[in-house]
Amino acid sequence: MHTAAAYAILAYSGITNTGATTIAGDVGSSATSTETGFGTVTFSSGAKHTSADPNDAATVAAKVDLTTAYTDAAGRTPTGTISADLGGQTLTPGVYKDNGAPDSLSLTGTLTLDAQGDPSAVWIFQAGSSLTTASASKVVLINGAEACNVFWQIGSSATLGTTTTFVGNILALTSITLNTGATVDGRVLARNGAVTLDHNTITASVCAVPSINVTKTATPTSLTSAGGSVVYNYSITNPGTVALSSVTISDDKCTVGAIVSGDTDSDSRLDTTETWKYACTANITATTTNTVTVSGTANSQTVTKTATATVTVAATSGTTATSGTTTTSGTTTKTPALPATGNGASDSSVGYILLSIFAVSLTIISTLVVMKRKATSVR
Repeated sequence: MHTAAAYAILAYSGITNTGATTIAGDVGSSATSTETGFGTVTFSSGAKHTSADPNDAATVAAKVDLTTAYTDAAGRTPTGTISADLGGQTLTPGVYKDNGAPDSLSLTGTLTLDAQGDPSAVWIFQAGSSLTTASASKVVLINGAEACNVFWQIGSSATLGTTTTFVGNILALTSITLNTGATVDGRVLARNGAVTLDHNTITASVCAVPSINVTKTATPTSLTSAGGSVVYNYSITNPGTVALSSVTISDDKCTVGAIVSGDTDSDSRLDTTETWKYACTANITATTTNTVTVSGTANSQTVTKTATATVTVAATSGTTATSGTTTTSGTTTKTPALPATGNGASDSSVGYILLSIFAVSLTIISTLVVMKRKATSVR
C-alpha cells in the first residue's frame, strides 16, 4: 500500500468522531478535508493532516496508493468462496470471495485466521457490496498470522458493530462506520466516502521487519604453494521475530549444495530458533577471498546478508636480482660481489686498468730480452 500504509484512517469526504478515540497512525481526508470531533481523539503515534489543507500532499499521495491497492485486491483470483456468515470458520491463507448470494460479507461471532506457522501468510476478502459485523464479533489470528497481511476489499460500505474486535485493512469503495467501542488492528481506508468513529481504537498494524545473518569459515585457512582442497562451512540464522521463507545461499567461487541440517521442523522456513548449515568444497591454487550471499523473505520484504573468508596460498619460490640482492619468498639474501675499490669504479674501468698493466709489463720484458742479446753478441 506504499504511502497509504502510514495511515490508520483515510477518507474522501471527511472524518467524524464521537467520544474518546485512540489512534495509532496518520489521519487524513481528501478531497473534502473536514475532520470533526477530534478534540477527544488521542494520537498514540502518527500525524493528523490538517483540515485546513484539502490537498495535503501526503494525503493526496496516500489516496492514489489506496486506489492502486484496492484495484489490486479486487483483481486477485479467488481460491475459495464464502457461502455463509464468516462466524465460526477457521480459514487458512488465500483469496476469499462472497458467493454473490448475497453479494456481501457478514461476521457474527468469531472468525479465526490460521497462518499455519507462516507469518508471511496473506488473506484477501472480496465483497461485491458490503461488510457488516454483529456486536461483539471478533477476528482472531493464530499460528503466526499478522494483522498487516489481512485485507478486506469492500465494493461499497463497511460497518462494524458495537465492541467488534476487528483485524485487517478495510479498503472500502465508499464509507466506513465504526460503532461504539469497535476496535481495529489494521486500517480504515475509504476511497470515495466518509469515515465515522465512536469511542474506537484504531492501530495501523506494522508487519515485523525480517532479518537474516550468516557466518562462514574455511578449513584450512592457509595452504602451501601447491594449493589444495578447502572446505567452507556456512551457518544461517534468523535474528528477527518472523520466520523467513524462500531462503537462498550462493558463493561467488564455490557451488553450495543442499542444506546439511537445521530445518528442525522440515517446513522450509528459517525460524528464529533454527540454524541452517551448509557446506562447499573448492580447490584453491592462489590466495582467495570469496563471498557468500544469503537472502530470505517475510511480509513481502526480502533481506540479504554477506560474509567473506580468505584462504592464503604460499608464494612459489623464485629469485629476483636487485642491486646485488635477491628477494625470495619475502626474504632478502646477499650474493657474491667484487670487493669495493673505494672510488666507485665500474667493472669496465677495472678491466681497462688491468689490461694496461699487462701491456706495460710485456714491453719491459721485451726490452730486457733485446738488451741481453746485444750483450751476448759483444762478447
